[in-house]
Amino acid sequence: MILVKIHKTQFKDVVAVCDSSLIGKKFEENGLQLDITERFYKGEAMPEEKIIIILENAENVNIVGEESIKLGIKAGIVIKENIITIEGIPHAQYATIE
Repeated sequence: MILVKIHKTQFKDVVAVCDSSLIGKKFEENGLQLDITERFYKGEAMPEEKIIIILENAENVNIVGEESIKLGIKAGIVIKENIITIEGIPHAQYATIE
């Protein structure tokens, strides 16, 4: 299951997308740390079609987990070459710059 949480900000909203099985876990490797906190990532479970629409319209996205990354690729906002892995967990970020 994929969770989506939209953080409203004064400027651009931040969309956090995460595999539900990763909530509350922390991964560290080669000086990098991925802390998948409930506060940032634990959002609403949604159907893929709705998530894709959110991703296609988002300006700032943080995606973590195999399922979520695959969906980001399907939505056209994640490029395979830009995915990093920390302890085998894939992670990508997307932001528009004006």
